[in-house]
Amino acid sequence: MPVRALGGQGLTVGAIGLGTMGMTMAYGAGDEAGGIATIRRAYELGVTLFDTAELYGLGTGSNEQLVGRALRDIRGDVVIATKFGFDMSAPQNADGYALNSRPEHIREVTENSLRHLGTDYVDVLYQHRVDPDVPIEDVAGTIGELIAEGKVRYLGLSEAGPEVIRRAHAVHPVSVLQTEYSVFERAVEADVLPVVRELGIGFVPYSPLGRGFLTGAVKPAAEYPADDMRSWDDRWQPGNYERNLTAIRELTALAATKGISVTQLALAWLLAQGDDVVPIPGTRSPQRLAENVAAADVTLTPQDLARVQEILPKGAAGSRYPEAIMPSW
Repeated sequence: MPVRALGGQGLTVGAIGLGTMGMTMAYGAGDEAGGIATIRRAYELGVTLFDTAELYGLGTGSNEQLVGRALRDIRGDVVIATKFGFDMSAPQNADGYALNSRPEHIREVTENSLRHLGTDYVDVLYQHRVDPDVPIEDVAGTIGELIAEGKVRYLGLSEAGPEVIRRAHAVHPVSVLQTEYSVFERAVEADVLPVVRELGIGFVPYSPLGRGFLTGAVKPAAEYPADDMRSWDDRWQPGNYERNLTAIRELTALAATKGISVTQLALAWLLAQGDDVVPIPGTRSPQRLAENVAAADVTLTPQDLARVQEILPKGAAGSRYPEAIMPSW
């Protein structure tokens, strides 16, 4: 698989990574053995960036433990990214878990992550969501200290806006920004991507397949179980669902002209947005994984890219999050 640089501090990874959230949350009950097999297969196919988070284990450490077990024998060959930023000890409210990026909490979560992952360092440590109650300078400074101590290698931010990115980068170089981006979700193009490129920060799109919509294997919201986020996601609701399905059919037709799947088209589109982009599609299926990885070898022509823009000039119908939990830049 082609290798790409993320930021200017020396971080390099395969052009397509693997997001592991769906192995333990958001898409129904997980399968530990299947998750480990998928992660190992990803490595065999050239994937080197594996993305986890404290949140994905809902406070139990289960997702990080899964990733750690899968990668233990090949730890030196891979890049593990994890995230802090929530107070998992507090009860959830209507907006989800409370934020907590106080320096002492960052250190506590980092020690927990190291233990769960079974490693003595994390390659990328992200602030999962910007905490308005803690200056970003304090966050970047704390991670800078962890880097100096050898417990973390690179600083990452997630869902941060231009001002926060600049302020953090002034304290300690930010290597990676992770934010949702796909042919369905284009908000970062206006203000965020220009800033990370100005500062030499790599970009990792999460949900690069529109949370599964861009796989083409979709059904209306009412047909998903309550523990599957697609049951309440705005893009699956009546009206939006039909409009988005029409777009998928047109993208599928375009993909067919190139002998690829619509999933591969969506990932190749992201890779074509710049050499500093490394998407992290999530999957539980080794077969789907192989299809995703093969997208790194797909080349889209200017005509292909223009056709995608024609089909989805502004992205999908429907919001990516309910208003109460929408990240604000």
